[in-house]
Amino acid sequence: MSQQKTPLKTYFDEIEETNGDDECKAWLSRALDSRDELAMFVAGRREGGGIGTYVGFLEGSFNLAFRFSFTDEGPDAIIRFPKPGHTATVYRDEKVMNEAYVMEYLRQNTDIPVPRVHSWGLTTDSPQHLGPFIIMDYVNGTLLWTVLKQTNQGEVVLHPKQPDQEEVVLNPNIDNATLDKIYHQIARYIFQLSQLRFPKIGAISKDTLGAWVITGRPLTYNMNELATVAGYPDSQFPIAPFDSAIEYLRSIANEHLTHLWTQRNLTDNPEIAQQRFIARHRFAQLISKYYSDDSGPFTPFCDDMRPSNMLIDPKTLQITAVLDFEFTNAMPAEFTYDPPWWLLLSGPEMWLERCSMEEFVTLYEPRMEQFLRALERVENESEFECKQLGPSLSTRMRDSWRTGRFWFNYAARKSFDVDSIYWAALHDGAGFESLEDKTRAEMESFTRMKMEQLEAYKEECAARFSSEI
Repeated sequence: MSQQKTPLKTYFDEIEETNGDDECKAWLSRALDSRDELAMFVAGRREGGGIGTYVGFLEGSFNLAFRFSFTDEGPDAIIRFPKPGHTATVYRDEKVMNEAYVMEYLRQNTDIPVPRVHSWGLTTDSPQHLGPFIIMDYVNGTLLWTVLKQTNQGEVVLHPKQPDQEEVVLNPNIDNATLDKIYHQIARYIFQLSQLRFPKIGAISKDTLGAWVITGRPLTYNMNELATVAGYPDSQFPIAPFDSAIEYLRSIANEHLTHLWTQRNLTDNPEIAQQRFIARHRFAQLISKYYSDDSGPFTPFCDDMRPSNMLIDPKTLQITAVLDFEFTNAMPAEFTYDPPWWLLLSGPEMWLERCSMEEFVTLYEPRMEQFLRALERVENESEFECKQLGPSLSTRMRDSWRTGRFWFNYAARKSFDVDSIYWAALHDGAGFESLEDKTRAEMESFTRMKMEQLEAYKEECAARFSSEI
């Protein structure tokens, strides 16, 4: 087999995505009609008294939040629900429970500005069973990414080769002093997370004695994406915590392969089917290259802790809140030891799909070095300098980038992008010929099956969407 020739793009299952959007729209209408009832509910669940008044709503990719003010002049509060259809319905209670525990844990063990939680509950606890909820303080601030993506003239900087796309990149002319101050704060948060320890990989919770434990499976961002826009079979996801990084990564590799076999429109033609087949089997083979069979430690890791989920005071450049800790779990410490993937705002997969690895690296490495210098300043601060064990976090991040573990870990968390990341960053010359005999023998029948799936999918799309015109 030759190396990759055809660009590998990210595809969602349009039927699954539309079904989710329809489910979400029906729920949104019901939720918006319940604002008065929610005002009373939130007022009764927060500290203080007073009557609640609806102020407005805030909508994200996965959640809808209603904001209320109160006659006792206490701070505004929000009640936030995961949106069905955008969060897999069967995971909504699990997701909210996990996040509520994580927020409490981080407020106790770090100085990350996590909003204060007044109350949380599951679907059965909510008005009209709208869904699981978290009631927390409303925090003023500007989304950090809107500050970072602005030019000096206030214009939005879009991808240089794709001016019509929504993705944005870091303003190349941003003031270094501004970025240094922001990086120092975020480096401090990541450093604190790197110092926390758990004995297993999974969801963080509290036992009856108040001790922090790992008893549930890791519910991840990637699992939610697969469940909502790929038609992934829920029965194939893990159901329990993991005791080692190797065990977890083997599960991830199986997740990538199950996705490959089950999403009907993931391959446009036989060549792409074969490229994805090789990439995902080779990813599984690379686990031993980047990980030894260890039993920890494991640290809290949030896939989505990035500027789009942080609020900042634009005058002081002080981060006022870090939001959305959904899908945060105790994970292999190596995930925390990677340099942040978001330093250019848009993820590496966008650059690999639309530009090139060289372009990404040219822009990324200077910002990575700037972030690592900020991290080194954090490491040298008196309150932290005596707590480090082994190599410093900044040293570990440089090692991750140098060895390519950054790319392996990123591919592990991205079932929709693992193929493009493999061919651009992880492919070492070994390809089809390095697969086991049994695996090589499967590729022909696999390719034929994917083309049959695609044909059936196209027919179903034609019938479904033509009837909606």
